[in-house]
Amino acid sequence: MPTLVVTFAESALADLEAILAWYAEQDVPEIGRRLVGEIIDHVQALRNHPDMGRVVPEFDRPFLRELIHPPFRIVYRREPKCIRVVRVWRSERVLRLPADEPDQS
Repeated sequence: MPTLVVTFAESALADLEAILAWYAEQDVPEIGRRLVGEIIDHVQALRNHPDMGRVVPEFDRPFLRELIHPPFRIVYRREPKCIRVVRVWRSERVLRLPADEPDQS
């Protein structure tokens, strides 16, 4: 299997920026930078192991999967030739798809 391309939706990039901002507001920006770096490293593993995340239980769609990187859920779309990260949320939040990500039933 060839290595897949990993991309981030605008919604996921905004989530990462919000993580950095929140930790900076708490006067611990280094923790935010460390967590975002770890999240990006975790996502890069999907290039060679795209199905390592579980199917998102709220949707039960095989193309919508997630990695757990406590305290975050990294939600991604498993497409035939690429991986698209759509959200990076705290794990206790209820998941909703962003408006720009159509449901592929």
